[in-house]
Amino acid sequence: MTDPRHANRPSETASESRRVRSFVLRQGRITPAQQQAFESHWSRFGLDFTPTNVDLDDLYGRSAPVVLEIGFGNGEQLLHAGIHEPEKNFIGIEVHRPGVGRLMNGLAEAGIDNVRVSNHDAVEVLEKQISPGSLAEVRIYFPDPWPKKRHHKRRLIQPDFVRLLATRVAPGGLLHLATDWAEYAEHMLEVLDASAEWRNRAGLGAYSPTPAWRINTHFEKRGVRLGHGVWDLIHEKV
Repeated sequence: MTDPRHANRPSETASESRRVRSFVLRQGRITPAQQQAFESHWSRFGLDFTPTNVDLDDLYGRSAPVVLEIGFGNGEQLLHAGIHEPEKNFIGIEVHRPGVGRLMNGLAEAGIDNVRVSNHDAVEVLEKQISPGSLAEVRIYFPDPWPKKRHHKRRLIQPDFVRLLATRVAPGGLLHLATDWAEYAEHMLEVLDASAEWRNRAGLGAYSPTPAWRINTHFEKRGVRLGHGVWDLIHEKV
C-alpha cells in the first residue's frame, strides 16, 4: 500500500526553488463540511499570513505559553492537546486544506479557544510572523521522511531549520520530534545533537520515551501495524 505521505509527489525539476519548504502540496479532496469550516470558523480560529510579527497575547486574549505544531495533518493530536493542555496556547500549521477544515470543525465542536491554525508554509510563518523567543515549544510529528537519497535535501529537519527554530523558542523551551522512519530518526538525532542551540534531554545519541502529551494517532497506529518502529526526540533550548 502506498504511504499517503508520498502520494502525488511532483517530480523534481531544475527550475524548482532551492529553498527548503515545510511541505509539498499534494492533491486532496476537501469535503463540503471541511470547506464550510473555512467559511464558518476561520474568523475564530484562523491565523492569516502577514509579513509582520503577531502579538500572541492579543491573538488569544490572554498570556500563556505558546506551543507550535508544524504539519498537524488531520489535527487529531492538536485537538487533543488543546483540550487536555488548557493552560497553553497552540498554533498549528498545515498547508493541506482538508486537515485544516477538519480540525476547525473539531475545535468548534469541542468549544475550546486556545488553538489557532495557519494554512501557510511554516518556514515563512516562523521567519515573518513569530517573534524571537516567543515560543515555549515546537512539536513536529511524523514529517515526510523523503526516503530516497536524492531527496534527502528536502527533509524539513536540517541544520538551518533547527537553527531557525532555536531563534523562536525561549531558553528552556522544547523541540519535540517523532518519526516512524528509522533512517530519518537517525538523521534527526545527528542534526540536533550536533547543534549548539539544543540539548538532548535523553543524553547524546539517545531517544526519549514517548511523553504523555503525545497520543498515538490513527496514522501512527497504522504504521505500527505495518511493523514500523516509532522514535521520539526531545531537545531543550540552551
